[in-house]
Amino acid sequence: MRVDQDMAMRVYSQPTQTSSASALSAAAEKQTSDVAASTERQPDVDRVEISKDAKDASKMSASERASLVQSLKDDLNSQMTRFTNMMVQNFQKQGINFSMANGDDFWKMMASGNFTVDEKTKADAQQAISEDGFWGVKQTSQRIFDFAAALAGDDVELMKKYQAAVEKGFGEAEKSWGGSLPSICGDTHTAVNKLFDDYYAQHK
Repeated sequence: MRVDQDMAMRVYSQPTQTSSASALSAAAEKQTSDVAASTERQPDVDRVEISKDAKDASKMSASERASLVQSLKDDLNSQMTRFTNMMVQNFQKQGINFSMANGDDFWKMMASGNFTVDEKTKADAQQAISEDGFWGVKQTSQRIFDFAAALAGDDVELMKKYQAAVEKGFGEAEKSWGGSLPSICGDTHTAVNKLFDDYYAQHK
């Protein structure tokens, strides 16, 4: 089945999260390194539970928030590696010479839809972008917000700076994609801004 006939594979990767995470990382690089340098890495724990805890990031200690940020990064990197490996394997099966799996060319290739996927890959993609899927609107917007909340904690002004970094990330994702992002990315953008609005309302 051609990808341009099935939106599942074109939006599977949610490029907005990668770009937003990168922008947040750049905005918080010094803060994160300072906290990490002064604390030992916490033992690995269930990352889904950590993500839920990020809603109360203002109650966390600096070391707990640093651990949460690292866990969110690790989780995202793991999922992105799994996704890109799967797609590169698909490309290779079709004789597509594609060696730059981590650059803008990868996203432009995804956006073009000029490749095919087997039924299993299609089913995995549809599950991943479903309402409760890892790359769905709910989980993706929550992870982006969790990242910002873990960095900012109870500092509203800092949170505003991280929201600006998220906005920058969405812009960078559009450039990487090579045009307008799929509708799921717009829905994610709306959802994450709603989470920021709720945060500000709670911190008045």
